[in-house]
Formats: sequence, C-alpha cells, structure tokens
Amino acid sequence: MPTTVRLIAPSGYPNDAEIAKRGAAALRAQGCELVNTECLTRQHQRFAGDDDARLADLHQIGTGSGQEIAMAIRGGYGLTRLLDRVDFAAIHQRARATDAIIVGHSDFTAFSLAYLAATGGVTFAGPMLCADFGPPELDAYMAEHFWGILRNPSYALRVNAPQAATPARVTGTLWGGNLAMLCCLIGTPYLPKVRDGILFVEDINEHPYRVERMLLQLQQAGVLERQQALVLGDFSGYRTTPYDAGYDFGPMCDYLAARLPIPVLTGLPFGHCPTKATLPIGAQAELDIDATGFTLHLGGYPTLRG
Repeated sequence: MPTTVRLIAPSGYPNDAEIAKRGAAALRAQGCELVNTECLTRQHQRFAGDDDARLADLHQIGTGSGQEIAMAIRGGYGLTRLLDRVDFAAIHQRARATDAIIVGHSDFTAFSLAYLAATGGVTFAGPMLCADFGPPELDAYMAEHFWGILRNPSYALRVNAPQAATPARVTGTLWGGNLAMLCCLIGTPYLPKVRDGILFVEDINEHPYRVERMLLQLQQAGVLERQQALVLGDFSGYRTTPYDAGYDFGPMCDYLAARLPIPVLTGLPFGHCPTKATLPIGAQAELDIDATGFTLHLGGYPTLRG
C-alpha cells in the first residue's frame, strides 16, 4: 500500500519548477502517493499562494482517509505571518487520530515550535520536497535516516565527530531547528518552554559572529540555562574576510563552550545541507557524549503503520 504524502506550502514557492517536478517524481518512485500537488504551482509575491491558501494547507493536515506524511515543499519565509491564525489544537487532534507525520525544516521551524508550545505534539525536522527530493541524485544518508526513523518506534543516531565536551549522558526533550527562526519566537507564545531539553540548531548564510550573537540572545533570554545540552548542526554558506583575523566557526564554538554551563557539541548532520538526519521535535531523547562523538537515542514519536 503506498504511503500518502500530503504536500503543504506554508512558506515560499518553488523557484525552479523542474526541481519540484523531480522531487515529486522521486517520492513517487519510493512508493508514495502525493496529494495537494496543486500547491506546487501557486504563487503570490514571494509566497506559495496568499496567506489564506497557505493557511488552508496547514489546516488540511490529517484530513485524509488514512495515515499521511504532511511534507513542506520548501522553506523561505511566510509561516510567521500565519502563526496567530493557525488552529494548532485542531491540527493536533486530527494528527493524533490519523497518526499523521509532519515534516519540514528551515522556515517550517516556526510551525514545529509553535505546535510543540501549543499542544506538546511531535513534528519532524527533516527533508522537504524541493531541497531534498528534488536534486538529480538523492542523498543516500538522508533517505536512509528519513525512512528509517519513520518506520521504527526507537532510533539511534550516531555522530562520529571528536568533541571537547566531557563524556556524559543526559536525557530530555529534543527540540530546536533553524536558529534564526527560533530566535524570532523569543518573547512570543510560540516558543516552547522546554526545561532540561536537548536543543539542536542550524542555519545558513550566517557569519559565525551572527550565530554567536543569536546564541547569546538565547542565553540572555534564559533559554540555554534550562537545557541539558546544545547540539550544533550545519552552519554553511558564510564567508570570512581578513577583518575576522582568525575568528571563524571553530573559535566561536570554543568561546561558547567556555561560557555556557552546558555541553556544546558540533557535527550534527542536519540543516541546509544534502546529508541530513531526521529529528523528532518534541520527542524524548538520550544523548551519550564520548571522546569520539555522540549518540542520540530517540523515541516517543509517530511512525508509519504497516
């Protein structure tokens, strides 16, 4: 029986129609049946349709006849416009009744975190149609870990990347996503009040000093002190200049590790990069840190039936 994938476009429209077509074909080749494909051709200014159309996509999650994966087609910008109109409780009720799986990243972080804050519901930070299924060749790691976690009620993700942090084992709620989107929710009801959590973040085209500034904002807002660990994913697309005089991502991480009272880990394969894990936002996690890397043990998230 094919897996139903409901495409949702709450943010930007595909900037290349051929990539969108290729992404749809790749999902079909993996045994998926797509619904709401009309969202791929919607456009209003820089958005995938006007606010009402994009909001309707979100409110259709879980309305199919059976279980479905609701997958964002791409990021960009647009979800922040919708947050005060989203009926998170109704989406959560339908998602629980149908075991719907909700996945996306980048701008979709705003939905995932607001959904967690409002309902405690779990979504997945993971692949999207255009960026991840649209390339000429699928990244094998992305596909393996996407389908792997969705088909197993517990999952272990091993990252082999030497860490300066002291070996430790911590447990807590896994949460996070795009760093800029997380920071823009500070002071709003859409930022989850997670205590003793494991926070993961990523971003693109952000110079290390801007990453540091955003993370210091999280510290100064009292968010980081409430966590068990901070895990950094992919931060790419930036350029340093002679003015930086050796200040780069590594020295920035060293500064944060010395300043923060929690472990700061690097090397998580997640972000605006082809090789990405799929991470359940709001699920329970155990983080084992050792000298050669770390392991995330994950559980308590929706999976595919059958």
